[in-house]
Amino acid sequence: MLKYSELYPCSNAYRSKVSLDGLWKFSFDPDSAGKEEEWFKKGIPNACPMPVPSAFADLFTKEEERDYGGDFWYATEFYCPDDMQDRNCFLRFGSITHRAAVYCNGQLVAEHEGGFLPVVCDITDAVRRGEANQLAVWVNNELNESSLPCGSVKVLASGRKLVKPYFDFFNYAGIQRSVYLLQIPKHAITDYSVTYELKGENANINYQAVHSGEGSIRVSLYDREGSLVVSGEGSQGSLFVEKAHLWKVRNAYLYTIKLELVQDGRVMDEYTDRIGIRTVEIKDGKIWINGEAVYLKGYGKHEDFDVLGRTFNWSVAKRDFECMKWNGANCFRTSHYPYAEEWYQMADEEGFLVIDEVAAVGMMRSFANFAAAGTGKYTYFFEAPTVPELKKNHMLQVEEMIMRDKNHPSVIAFSLFNEPETTSDGAAEYFRDIFETARKLDPQHRPLTGAMEKNSAPDKCKCYHLLDFICLNRYYGWYISGGPEIEEAMELFAEEMKAWEEKKLNVPFVFTEFGADTLGSEHKLPGVMWTQEYQEKYMEKNFEIMDQFPFVQGELAWNFADFQAQEGIMRVNGNKKGIFTRNRQPKNAAYVLKRRWESSHLC
Repeated sequence: MLKYSELYPCSNAYRSKVSLDGLWKFSFDPDSAGKEEEWFKKGIPNACPMPVPSAFADLFTKEEERDYGGDFWYATEFYCPDDMQDRNCFLRFGSITHRAAVYCNGQLVAEHEGGFLPVVCDITDAVRRGEANQLAVWVNNELNESSLPCGSVKVLASGRKLVKPYFDFFNYAGIQRSVYLLQIPKHAITDYSVTYELKGENANINYQAVHSGEGSIRVSLYDREGSLVVSGEGSQGSLFVEKAHLWKVRNAYLYTIKLELVQDGRVMDEYTDRIGIRTVEIKDGKIWINGEAVYLKGYGKHEDFDVLGRTFNWSVAKRDFECMKWNGANCFRTSHYPYAEEWYQMADEEGFLVIDEVAAVGMMRSFANFAAAGTGKYTYFFEAPTVPELKKNHMLQVEEMIMRDKNHPSVIAFSLFNEPETTSDGAAEYFRDIFETARKLDPQHRPLTGAMEKNSAPDKCKCYHLLDFICLNRYYGWYISGGPEIEEAMELFAEEMKAWEEKKLNVPFVFTEFGADTLGSEHKLPGVMWTQEYQEKYMEKNFEIMDQFPFVQGELAWNFADFQAQEGIMRVNGNKKGIFTRNRQPKNAAYVLKRRWESSHLC
């Protein structure tokens, strides 16, 4: 189990959270000298001011800094009040990309691998209460074949390192999410889980709470007006809710659950959260939410915005949800990593469905995996000696993702990979273990899935049977037979879908990627590749094929918005497959999707 719960920070009469966001000191460490020279004690040399949270790459103007690969350091000073001596102290980073070591007053307090999930540090014994404290963070953004995501490092003749991702998005790094100083009771609630059963118009909320120290748990449920609905006692139990308000797609209802740790009649700790009563089931080839079949309409997304990089920003999130609501979407996939927790909180509020994806991307040796898809390329990825370490990291990050996100009603499925090599016995064995682990972790037993590229064909893929519903990334008409050959592309598309149909799998299929690079400035009649007219045509042609197969139960266009990628001859300052531009303005195809997704023929 994890050393400390992933509960999102809150403040109340028993808990304190203080933001450490702001300007920190920052320094590159290209020679990896910092640890040996004890920068965490002596201070980091040649430091410049750096916003936290931020992705440093887009803040600099020199390519050596934007494209920096290797070690780098952050440092700041924080004050810990001495009025809560009976509390344990923690630091909680929303994420540190990709690996980190955290030092408080020169003492190592945490190490973490994986750049998209929280890093929690117990600093109780290291902090000086009532005094200023020194915080230093070593970070490394290199990629390898045992990291998630995967990639490699190239060293130029000058000695400069270049990170070479096996994936098609920019390798933003740094402390990209908020940092909090937490003071938590020594006897505290450390975790909780909820599951749901619908009983006609009523519901049972089954809960389980975990706490440290002695005491008993008291649970209270409040409606959206703040009125008490039901309460219970015990670390686990069931709350019966009469005439329950269900959390529905695009029509969310959230209750507030309050957990109290009580000792000798005295409340020692309290934690509140917002939850939604809803069930998820895969049955008869469809996806069911609260017993109603739902067709997924929406996007693959990225945490990506100009200057911000992958830094979370509430205004960007608000704009994204408003754009998705405007054109009738109900779902998105957190491609290709777990997002900042605030995205899920807003999805809970808005009634959006989320396919939550771990950062298992790049499991194919290719710097242009999007171009390699469909070529039959085989790179022996799962035969490499790095696989045992990769699997260890993969399992840990699946655990951390499920632990963090398990109570969000918006999360209806976990995606455990994106576009790996799935055609070998080694891949089948690898992913069997990953899926078995995930099934044991999620108390709500949500469906598990993964997104497969074209090489994962119906006659070659050895992993599709692990998926509760099958997600396909397909680019017929773009990477495969694009431009004037689009008619041929649709024939090939239909042939593949017929081959899947012949397998009689009786599971839903969801297209998690399909799209065409489009420059918002380009118009031409007749439409050619990269113009808005071609993107419209591409979407319409793909929908014609999808609609021929009833087992298709979802379509998540790639991508919601243009996003930054590595430089390359097929990328014009980023990936331009967005239905919206990078600054969230609609391209013509946004109206194609709006008309389709607001029509009645899609359930």
